[in-house]
Amino acid sequence: MKKLDYAIVFVSDMKRSVAFYRDVLGMPLKYETPHWTEFSNDGSILALHPGDAINPMPASEGTAPAGSCHLGFVVEDLDAFHKHMQANKVACLHPPKKEEFGRLALYADPDGLPFSVAEPPKGKKW
Repeated sequence: MKKLDYAIVFVSDMKRSVAFYRDVLGMPLKYETPHWTEFSNDGSILALHPGDAINPMPASEGTAPAGSCHLGFVVEDLDAFHKHMQANKVACLHPPKKEEFGRLALYADPDGLPFSVAEPPKGKKW
């Protein structure tokens, strides 16, 4: 296997989710239709698809059932990113914290899907 090509996030409101990933997270929009949107960032693709299109498993609070997904992003400055999330009233599930691999924070998208944002240790790249 060479690389992960894409991830699909099933959403309840395409317009709201496209605006969040494009305008709040700053992901470059590659392709957009009412039923499929792609963002491309450094060779990987994040796709959005209406949740009712193929009836994905409903989310269960506090669990991560098979078929669910978790997105992870990397930023250069987690503190600046965190301030940006606060200014856009994005739910913060776990504020920035130092971990053994760098710094990490956890947020939720408009549908409540958690996503992590990490900052590598100074002088290191991932």
